[in-house]
Amino acid sequence: EVQLVESGGALVQIGGSLKLSCTTSGFRFTHYGIGWFRQAPGKVREAVSCISTTDGSTFYVDSVKDRFTVSSDNAKNTAYLQISDLKPEDTANYYCAAGTPKCFKESFFHEWWYNYWGRGTQVTVSS
Repeated sequence: EVQLVESGGALVQIGGSLKLSCTTSGFRFTHYGIGWFRQAPGKVREAVSCISTTDGSTFYVDSVKDRFTVSSDNAKNTAYLQISDLKPEDTANYYCAAGTPKCFKESFFHEWWYNYWGRGTQVTVSS
């Protein structure tokens, strides 16, 4: 059974940091790209980043590239999203997703490219 489980979401203050985890099982982690998306209340889900576990290549949307860092630990079948200098607009449910064979600049921000999804972890930024 394929599983992606996000964790690490929390209530944090403006300017704080968080590291989200996406722990996976049931598929060959190193044959996939792991994307991160977020959905704020009342808004559509949007992509933020993707990492190819095959070669470590990463992609970010422009709005987050200075504060978000995506990484993976292939031995643990886990991907991470480090968020620094948190802002109120970062408040959202954060999802990870897996697509094969790797992330591509042209497609990493499209939901249709991903085969498997987690259920999300909530990040709330307060003042």
